Parts: sequence; structure tokens; C-alpha cells
Amino acid sequence: MEDEEHKAAVLAEFNKALAKDHTRITVSGFTQLGLVEMTRKRTRESLAHILCEPCPTCGGRGEVKTAQTICYEVLRELLREARQFTAKEMRVLASPAVIDLFLEEESQALAMLSEFIGLPISLHAESGYTQEQFDIVLM
Repeated sequence: MEDEEHKAAVLAEFNKALAKDHTRITVSGFTQLGLVEMTRKRTRESLAHILCEPCPTCGGRGEVKTAQTICYEVLRELLREARQFTAKEMRVLASPAVIDLFLEEESQALAMLSEFIGLPISLHAESGYTQEQFDIVLM
């Protein structure tokens, strides 16, 4: 469509039809390809948001912390708990991947912390735990 009067007539009819819609709409006019450019405010949640739910493992973030990151979190939490409570022993319940890392690469850090706080620290792998889950049991 090349005639400006025809374009204006089409836009006028288009705007008249859109007047019935209560949502905010902006019509920018014709593009170089001859398409009518417009925006319409979204009034509902996206279809993905309606049909999906957050991942139980990552909570909808799209990523999980590494086993090594969880090991460091456990070490910090052990120190915090040791300062706050009195116990005879501390037991770490975590996913098998985290426990394996504690037994291999982080065994020296765990031993040093145990010596520093003066409490034995035992490890227990929980197969039902996700990689980010862990509990510290004071005994």
C-alpha cells in the first residue's frame, strides 16, 4: 500500500477496532515492510509461568551450587553452630556428592575445623538429599 490516504484509513479503522480493548495499546504506524507496528501491555502471566513450576532442586534459578561450594557452606555453618551451641559431637547430613568431596579433597579442612572447635565431626550421606541440601545435627 503506497497511498498515504489509504494507510491513514487503515490505521483509523484499526484504532477504532482497538478502542474496544481496555488494555493499553500503542500503534506506531506502518513499517518499511508494510506491517502495522503496535505494542500491547501484557495483562496476564506468561504461559510458561502458568503451566510450569519452579525446579525443586534449584528453586527456579536454573543452576545449582557445586558440591565444593556446599562443602564450604557446611564448614562455615559448623563453625557458627559450634560457637552458638554446646554439643559433644556434630554430624553432617548431606548428599553423597558432598560427603564424597569431604572424604577426599576437603578431608584436611574438616579435620582442621574439628580440631579448632574441639568436637568430633561425623559425616552421613543421605541419598534423598539434593546437592544443595544439608543438615547439621548436634549430639
